Amino acid sequence: MRITRALSVSLLMLGLAVAPAAADSSPTPTDSASADGDAPTQAGTSFRTATEVEQGQTATASGSTGDYLYWSFPADAGQRPTVKATVKLPETHAAQSWQVDVYDGLRRRQACQYGAQTRTAAADASSVELACTLRTVRAWSETWADDPLPGTYYVRLTAVGLTTADLGLPVGTEVRVDSKDIGGSAAVDGSLAEPLVPGIAVKSQADSDGSEDSSAVLSAIEPEDGWSSGWWSDRWVWTAIGGVLAALAGVGGYALTRGAGRPSRVPPGA
Repeated sequence: MRITRALSVSLLMLGLAVAPAAADSSPTPTDSASADGDAPTQAGTSFRTATEVEQGQTATASGSTGDYLYWSFPADAGQRPTVKATVKLPETHAAQSWQVDVYDGLRRRQACQYGAQTRTAAADASSVELACTLRTVRAWSETWADDPLPGTYYVRLTAVGLTTADLGLPVGTEVRVDSKDIGGSAAVDGSLAEPLVPGIAVKSQADSDGSEDSSAVLSAIEPEDGWSSGWWSDRWVWTAIGGVLAALAGVGGYALTRGAGRPSRVPPGA
């Protein structure tokens, strides 16, 4: 009876552990693309003037070869952003190379985990496509590390190794950012006090002083559900399942080793 009762309690705990995971199976904001009608149609020329774009949007812009084009987007902990850029080249041009770089909120250049970050377009090519998949954004990191952290990320698109005849030629660009939610496998013990967003220090100071003036905040983009909204991950589920399995193993071991009960007090041969 005691074994049956223990098994029932363990199964109940397993059901409670799995139920939140099923309830949280709705797609994240980065899984569904935003309406392209609200997407920006221009690019900035520096970090401070970078055009803000949400994940899932396709931003377009017109420029000239030799220009530096900048966009910015938010990335939260547990996400693995992928930046894709397409450059539509003029009809007549020489062979030229294009490059897309991604910087974090501290303006540190982030290495691409994979993707064609730099590509050379032949003289007869009409377009060139670039891609950069970053490492998974971590909720916390050591000060000396170069890990991606939650906050604003900057995309810089430019041509490298141009000839003098190609400088100033008109080009069209498309940039899109999507993220994959990695989940509990990327979870770490710790988190930043604030995301790496331009102006966040000024905003925090204004909040502590009781002021509502946020005009000094330079960035207005953030995840749809707020920063670090995805605190729930499958790490919690697997931890609960591991605890339940350990409890079941303990109950099974006890059942196998407890024997037939107390020995009889009747002396042998009586």
